[in-house]
Amino acid sequence: LEVEVPHLQRQTRRLVVICALAGALVSAVVVLLYGLLRGGWLDALLAGIAVGMAMLPEEFPVVLAVFMAMGAWRISQVRVLTRRASAIETLGAATVLCTDKTGTLTENRMSVAELRLSEGSTFKLGDPGTRLPQPFRDLATLGVLASAPEPFDPMEKAFHALSASEPAGSHEAGQTLLRTYALRPDLLAMSQVWKGAEDALMVAAKGAPEAIADLCHLDAGARAALTLTVDEMAQTGLRVLGIAQASCTGADLPGSQQDFEFRFMGLVGLADPVRESVPPAIAECHTAGIRVIMITGDYPATARAVAAAAGLSGKDLVSGDELESLTDDELASRVRTVTVFARIMPEQKLRIVNALKANGEIVAMTGDGVNDAPSLKAAHIGVAMGGRGTDVAREASSIVLLDDDFGSIVNTIRLGRRIYTNLRKAMSFIVAVHIPIAGLALMPLAFGLPILFGPMHIAFLEMVIDPVCSLVFEAETAEEGQMRRPPRDAAEPLFSALTLAWSLLQGALVFGVAAAIFILSMRYGLADDQVRAVTFASLVTSIIALILVNRSTGASIIAAIRRPNRALAIVLPIVGVLLAVTLFWSHARAMFGFGALDVSALLIPPAAGALVLVTLEGLKPLWRLAFPGHPESSAAS
Repeated sequence: LEVEVPHLQRQTRRLVVICALAGALVSAVVVLLYGLLRGGWLDALLAGIAVGMAMLPEEFPVVLAVFMAMGAWRISQVRVLTRRASAIETLGAATVLCTDKTGTLTENRMSVAELRLSEGSTFKLGDPGTRLPQPFRDLATLGVLASAPEPFDPMEKAFHALSASEPAGSHEAGQTLLRTYALRPDLLAMSQVWKGAEDALMVAAKGAPEAIADLCHLDAGARAALTLTVDEMAQTGLRVLGIAQASCTGADLPGSQQDFEFRFMGLVGLADPVRESVPPAIAECHTAGIRVIMITGDYPATARAVAAAAGLSGKDLVSGDELESLTDDELASRVRTVTVFARIMPEQKLRIVNALKANGEIVAMTGDGVNDAPSLKAAHIGVAMGGRGTDVAREASSIVLLDDDFGSIVNTIRLGRRIYTNLRKAMSFIVAVHIPIAGLALMPLAFGLPILFGPMHIAFLEMVIDPVCSLVFEAETAEEGQMRRPPRDAAEPLFSALTLAWSLLQGALVFGVAAAIFILSMRYGLADDQVRAVTFASLVTSIIALILVNRSTGASIIAAIRRPNRALAIVLPIVGVLLAVTLFWSHARAMFGFGALDVSALLIPPAAGALVLVTLEGLKPLWRLAFPGHPESSAAS
């Protein structure tokens, strides 16, 4: 459900209303002038309809609908589901990309890499055939007993996978799970109570090292030593968990896991490698002027190591405790330079999003949990995980990554920029092409010349325009350098003054060429039906020239021709065949009111198209020099 009408739709709706009112007013004036000055109210009505059809840009909403639908389809090809159309237009304006670490930047395939006992012994897992010494095997078994029997979380799967590769530990035989104490925001640890064969109760706990230290009531010296050990392990990129054990007597279990007398047993380091696609994707974001911020619940040293492997600088880091102490204004100032947030709770993501938005950033935010829903909803582009994400997160998001891969986000941003650029090309073409059509429909009435176009001619031209602007421009591939430009301003109108001026310049040139052919053809003695035929054909070829010119907003026509466009390869031959039918088939000529043309007259339309093409291509470099900040100019840089 769209809460707010997308920005592009509002702009398009306003533009169509303005053009419709103007077209209706001009059409009414045409009917009155024609009827009063020439007589024949039926012909006056037909002339008014022709002018109205020529001036009304009904292609705008059609093009927007086609671009949004085809855009969603193209984005789905890179394994991303679009849930809100507004995300497609916002993607190209994204300035900040906030991403989770686990499963987005990393492969989400955790494995136990290192075990450390409380007394300091260390064992690093290497070859698959290596067996754990008994004390380390017992530590790994405690990790299994502190995990769900049917694991879903990658960390718990890693414990189970390690246990399955080893002989049974001393705690595994005949155990029955009695109770689970779940992870809480104020205590990042979970405990499970097991009943043994002899009715003895054993409690296994795992969690963040500082949470396990709290459960074990470690003194200041032990905590300091633990912190040094955790930092040492985390600096290699490992996710570090603490393991603790307690015993219990009696049938009544305490209400909180903090009521057990835990003993600290050791640390487990889990490796989750960074995806191969992530470093080049982050480098591309930086080239495109998009900041990437990693937000994770991991230990700061782990976050820094993973950030470095992914291509992010972890020097400027904010922890969850530090974030909690900052005011909103202080946080808004800090997020200007921060690249890594560590030990962040899901509810703190919303403050980060709001701080970035307060700085005027266009924010894309990833999330997968129920608690991520507020931040996903608040971000301009909420990105949910399709693989491991919850239904609540997906409902709150704008797009869903079906493969949970960070590279897919960057591919989506690239497509978003391409879609918006192509939409601008299509809209610019529509404005340009309606100027000569409307001008040639009004010109005979204004100067007392023979009526040039009727409703049938306008309908033919609309049949050319609609498929061209909706299919050909949508199929345009991305121009070179598209991801080497900064994000566009989200508030930037689809039609800036310079964009409109460029369209008007194109349309005025085509109108000038067609009007010159119209007048000169009459002066050289061609019959009215022949004048209509040669002017109409010249207009069609000039429209084809406009298609070729607008395919590339900054590069040359040669560069545009080198980019394949299957839709263009289909549409242009069809247009050529239809034009040939109207000119050479006698029944079609009679229907359109065309006269037969000799060879010299048949050379005029292609010459007109070539003149328009060469002139506009020659004007492109001059336009870029005159207006270097113009969208059509920046595309070439």
